[in-house]
Amino acid sequence: MDGSRACSSFWAEGRGGLASGLWEDGTLSSFPPAQMAPCKLQLCTMDWQPDEQGLQQVLQLLKDSQSPNTATQRVVQDKLKQLNQFPDFNNYLIFVLTRLKSEDEPTRSLSGLILKNNVKAHYQSFPQPVAEFIKQECLNNIGDASSLIRATIGILITTIASKGELQMWPELLPQLCNLLNSEDYNTCEGAFGALQKICEDSSELLDSDALNRPLNIMIPKFLQFFKHCSPKIRSHAIACVNQFIMDRAQALMDNIDTFIEHLFALAVDEDPEVRKNVCRALVMLLEVRIDRLIPHMHSIIQYMLQRTQDNDENVALEACEFWLTLAEQPICKEVLSSHLVQLIPILVNGMKYSEIDIILLKGDVEEDEAIPDSEQDIKPRFHKSRTVTLQHEEDRTQDDEDGEDEDDDDDTLSDWNLRKCSAAALDVLANVFRDELLPHLLPLLKGLLFHPEWVIKESGILVLGAIAEGCMQGMVPYLPELIPHLIQCLSDKKALVRSIACWTLSRYAHWVVSQPPDMHLKPLMTELLKRILDSNKRVQEAACSAFATLEEEACTELVPYLSFILDTLVFAFGKYQHKNLLILYDAIGTLADSVGHHLNQPEYIQKLMPPLIQKWNELKDEDKDLFPLLECLSSVATALQSGFLPYCEPVYQRCVTLVQKTLAQAMMYNQQPDQYEAPDKDFMIVALDLLSGLAEGLGCHVEQLVARSNIMTLLFQCMQDTMPEVRQSSFALLGDLTKACFMHVKPCIAEFMPILGTNLNPEFISVCNNATWAIGEICMQMGAEMQPYVQMVLNNLVEIINRPNTPKTLLENTAITIGRLGYVCPQEVAPMLQQFIRPWCTSLRNIRDNEEKDSAFRGICMMIGVNPGGVVQDFIFFCDAVASWVSPKDDLRDMFYKILHGFKDQVGEENWQQFSEQFPPLLKERLAAFYGV
Repeated sequence: MDGSRACSSFWAEGRGGLASGLWEDGTLSSFPPAQMAPCKLQLCTMDWQPDEQGLQQVLQLLKDSQSPNTATQRVVQDKLKQLNQFPDFNNYLIFVLTRLKSEDEPTRSLSGLILKNNVKAHYQSFPQPVAEFIKQECLNNIGDASSLIRATIGILITTIASKGELQMWPELLPQLCNLLNSEDYNTCEGAFGALQKICEDSSELLDSDALNRPLNIMIPKFLQFFKHCSPKIRSHAIACVNQFIMDRAQALMDNIDTFIEHLFALAVDEDPEVRKNVCRALVMLLEVRIDRLIPHMHSIIQYMLQRTQDNDENVALEACEFWLTLAEQPICKEVLSSHLVQLIPILVNGMKYSEIDIILLKGDVEEDEAIPDSEQDIKPRFHKSRTVTLQHEEDRTQDDEDGEDEDDDDDTLSDWNLRKCSAAALDVLANVFRDELLPHLLPLLKGLLFHPEWVIKESGILVLGAIAEGCMQGMVPYLPELIPHLIQCLSDKKALVRSIACWTLSRYAHWVVSQPPDMHLKPLMTELLKRILDSNKRVQEAACSAFATLEEEACTELVPYLSFILDTLVFAFGKYQHKNLLILYDAIGTLADSVGHHLNQPEYIQKLMPPLIQKWNELKDEDKDLFPLLECLSSVATALQSGFLPYCEPVYQRCVTLVQKTLAQAMMYNQQPDQYEAPDKDFMIVALDLLSGLAEGLGCHVEQLVARSNIMTLLFQCMQDTMPEVRQSSFALLGDLTKACFMHVKPCIAEFMPILGTNLNPEFISVCNNATWAIGEICMQMGAEMQPYVQMVLNNLVEIINRPNTPKTLLENTAITIGRLGYVCPQEVAPMLQQFIRPWCTSLRNIRDNEEKDSAFRGICMMIGVNPGGVVQDFIFFCDAVASWVSPKDDLRDMFYKILHGFKDQVGEENWQQFSEQFPPLLKERLAAFYGV
C-alpha cells in the first residue's frame, strides 16, 4: 500500500458553516467552538484517493475474512496486524465503507467494523488527517441508501465519540441534529440511529458541564419527532429520550410533562417497536418519577394490562416488567388491589411455555440422557468462599440469599422471556399481597393443575411454585391434597412437567418436613430419588436441585434413609453427563452438611468415597470441574471426621499443590504480564477451603500432614493476596489450623498478627469477619502470651463493634473476639470496657450457648473485675446478656452471680429496686429465678 501518498491541496473551505459548531438556530454550539482555535489551515483530506493496488489488497482481505476456514482466519489476523502499521490503512477501510458502492453490503459493513475495532484499539495514534477524513466521511454518508451501512457508520461514529472525542468533535452533535430535519428519509434515519447509539454510550457525558449541556437542545428536538410519520423514526426518538430517564437528566426533568403527554399519545401506535419503547419508558418512569404518573395511574395500569397481552412478545415482556417494578413501590397495594382480578389471569396465562420455548427446550425430546452436553450449556460456576458464622437461638434461619429462585424453573432458556417475567411478577406480588391474592388464583389453579393438556398443567404447577413464598399461610389448608398430586406429577409422561414439579415441590419443602415423615417426606423423597435417575437431563437437574433443598430443610430427618439416598446418588455418578455431574456434587455436599457425623459409618463411607475419589483422580489440576468436587469433598471431610482419614493424604497434598501452583503463576504474571497469563485464583480459594474442611473434620489428625508440608509459608503469602476472596479463605484456614494443630501456627504468630490487624477493615465484610474469628481462636491458644499483640487489633475491633449497619455475623464474631482478648489479657482490654460494653451485650444476646460464647463471657466478667466502673452506665444491657444464657457452666454462673450481687450491694437495696423497675418482665423473672436478684 502506498503509505507515502500526501494530500495534494489545502482544504479550501476553511472551517466555516456547520462544521464550525453552529446549531441550526444560528446560536453557537455549546461545544468548545472551533472558531476559538487560532486560524490554522489544515491539510486537505477531502480528496484522498486510494492506490488501486492497495485497494484490491484490502478487498481481498475483506473477502478472506468471511471464510469459515480457521487457517484462513489466522492468515487474515496476521495480515491485519501488518496493515495496521500503515496509518492510511484506515483511510482505505472508511473508503470501502462509504464510497465503494460497487461492493456488496456485507463486505462494506465488515470494512467499517474492522475500522471500528482499530478506533477502539488505537484511535489516539491516528494521524490528524486520517482522523479528520474518517469523521468527515461518516457525517457525509450517514444517509447511505443501505440500512446496514447506515447502522455501521452509526456504530463507527459512537465509537469515535466515546474515545473522548465528543469534546474534540464539536460539529458532531449539531450536524447530526440538523440532519434530522432532512427531507430524505435515509439521512434522517441514519442520523437518528447514530444519535441513539451516542445517547446509549455517552448518556452521562451528554448531561454534564463538560459539553455545556447539549441535552437542553437535544431533548426538545427529540420530542418533536415523537409524532413523525415513520415508525422507525418515532421509535428512535423515544429510545433516545429513554436513555436519560434513569439518571434523571435535568433537561428531561424540565420537559417531563411534555414527554409523558407524548408517550400517552403513542400508546396505541401500530408499530410494535414504538409500543415496546413506550412501555419501557413507563417502567423506568415508575422508578424515578412516580409522582408524575400517580395522577394517571388508573389508565396506565389499564394500558399495561392490555400491553402485557400484546401479540408481539417483545412488547408483552417489556409491559410485564411494569408489574415487577410496581411491586417494589410503596403505593403498589393501594393502586393495584382493584386490578388484581384482571391482572392475575393475565400473568398466569403468560406463564405457559410458548411454542418457540418448547422448540428451543426440545420439549418433545423425552430421553436425552445419553447425549453428551455441549460445553456452552455449562454456566461458569463461582465458588462462594468460606465464611465463619455462629449458631443462633432460632434453630434454622431461612436463607435470605436465594432471591434467584425463579431461575430454577428453566435455566437453559437463560434468556429472560415472558414466562419467566410473569412468574417473577407473580412471585413478588404474592409477597406484597400475601393471601389476598388467593381468591383470584385458587379458582384458576384447580382448572390448570388437572388440565388434560400438558402445557397448561405445567403452567399451573409453575404458578403454585411462584406463590409458595408469599402465600404459604393461605396455602397450608390445601397442601395435604396438593402435595400428593404434585408428587404424582413427578411421574408424568412429559419431561417438562416432571421437571417443574421438582422445582415447585422444593418450594414447599419446609412445610413437607414439618409434617410427620411418613405423610409426605417419605413419598416425596422416594419419588425425587427416582427422578434423580430420570432418563431426561433437565429432569435429573431439577430433581438434584430440589433434593438439595429438601436436604437443607430435613437435616437429620434423612438419617434413616441414608443408605437408600447414597445408593441413588452414587448410581447417578455413572449415569450423568457433564453439566448434571456438577449439580450432583452439590447434592452430595449438601447431604453431608445436613446429616453431619451420621454419615461417618463404614457402610456409607464404602458407598460414597470410591466414586468421589475416582473423579478426583480423573480430573487434571487445570480442570474447573475441580471446584464443585473440592467443595463437595470439603463438606464430606467435615462430616466424616476421622472416617475421612484413609483418603486425606492425597487430597491434602493436591490442595497444597494447587495453592502453590497458583501462587507461582501469579508471581510470574506480576513480574511479566505480557509473557504469562493471570492465574484463575478460584483454584487456590477452593483448595484453601477444602484444607479448612480437612482441618475441621480431622482435628488433631491433620497435624502430621501439616508437619510434612510448607502450608504455613503458603498461607503467609495467601493472607497478603490482593484478591479479597483469597484472604477470606486464608483466614478461615488459619483459624481452623489454630484449633487443630496450634504447634505449627505458633512459630508464625509474630508475622501473622500484623497482617490480621490490617485486615480488620469492614469494607471487606467477609475478610474482616474471618480475620476477626481467627484472632479469637489464636487468643484461646496463646493465653497471656497474646499480650504484645493486643494493641495491634483492639482499636479496630472496638471501632467495628460501634459501626452502624455492621452485618450481624461480623458484630457477633467481633464481640466474641473482644471477649476472648479480655479473657487472656484482661488488664490490657478492660480500660476500654465503656467504649464497647453496650454493643457487645446486644450482639451476643441471641447466640446459642456454646464454647465461643462461654469464653467471651468469661472475658467480660474478668474485665468487669478489673474495671467495674466501665460497665456501670450500661449495666442493664449486661443484665439482659446474662439472662440470655440457658445453662451456663457452674463456675461461669458463679461469676455472673458475684457481679450482679456486687452491683446490687454497691448501689443499695432502694436504688436497685428503682433500677430493676426498668427491666422488661421476662428479664426480671429470669434474673430472680437464676441469680436471686
